Amino acid sequence: MTTTLDKRKGPPAPSDGLLVKRMRPGDDRGALTTRTDRTSSLAAPVMALTEAHTAEILDVRFSCEGDRIAAASADHTVSLWETFGEHRNLGLLRGHKGAVTCLAWCEYESRTLLVSGSADHTLVLWDPQTGERVRRFRGHRGIVNGVACTRSRDGRIASVSDDGRVLLWDCGASRYPIDAIELGYPITCIEFSDDATHLILGGLDNAIHVVDLATHERRFSLLGHTHTVTSVALSHAGTRLVSAGMDDTVRIWDVQPFAASSRLLRTLHGMASGFENLLLRARWSPDDEYVGSGSADRTSNVWHVDKATLQLKLPGHRGTCTAVDFHPHQPILVSSSTDTTLLVGELDT
Repeated sequence: MTTTLDKRKGPPAPSDGLLVKRMRPGDDRGALTTRTDRTSSLAAPVMALTEAHTAEILDVRFSCEGDRIAAASADHTVSLWETFGEHRNLGLLRGHKGAVTCLAWCEYESRTLLVSGSADHTLVLWDPQTGERVRRFRGHRGIVNGVACTRSRDGRIASVSDDGRVLLWDCGASRYPIDAIELGYPITCIEFSDDATHLILGGLDNAIHVVDLATHERRFSLLGHTHTVTSVALSHAGTRLVSAGMDDTVRIWDVQPFAASSRLLRTLHGMASGFENLLLRARWSPDDEYVGSGSADRTSNVWHVDKATLQLKLPGHRGTCTAVDFHPHQPILVSSSTDTTLLVGELDT
């Protein structure tokens, strides 16, 4: 199998533009942190990762160990970056024939793999070390909107699509689905429960449904969003869920099996969903104290969950901020945008 990773030998000369830019004094992208003392191992408090993509970046994820960043773009590619050091662009993963819409890092046995979903109706499983395509998954009949991996390293992947189906896959088995759940309307986002016995699904019905994988029955539904749910993410403790919606809210839910009558814990305001109908992503900090989300007003937003306060509203992008992700070990946030760039910076919360 030939590699699909287009490796760059090094950054271009300054006259050609830099792949990584340190922010100039006065540049509003420096607002990620106002501290003079450093809180992370980044080369600079704020870094702009540029010139890898020629179209919107729709999702971004830190690797499980935090040493890599993967970004999904509408230009049909996935870019890989070093988080630290020179922040090198390690290359582009080419293999999709449509926009790459979503990403997930998957730990399978002793390997760390990357899975991407696309508007070409397929998913691709990648080896990020070599850039090789491990497997292409076929089965959806519409745009793939979301993908998730279990936390148990058992190799199971779940994906959702405009075709109204949830498909289950096995990293080590066939390129075809091992199970399917029909919902009958476009599904936009997905997450496994902490023990991987249930799926958490959001879609165009404005609700979030928790579905038993063994029986395909809905165990309960989370009602509160008044427009399409664009993302769901489980807390690291596995007890709470953050969701984002086109109703301009981010919500925190109790998803424990036995909970009080009202599972809605917090409604967080400050993000804007905009008119582009993009699936903006919200995610948890590693200590579950904060959540962050993208926003159509070109900012990244960070809330303190228990206080329900908007702690940071971070400027810098020149287009809709589509997704954010927190570093697993350090106070660092990465954000992606329709302006084709990534911003990586220290957090001062």
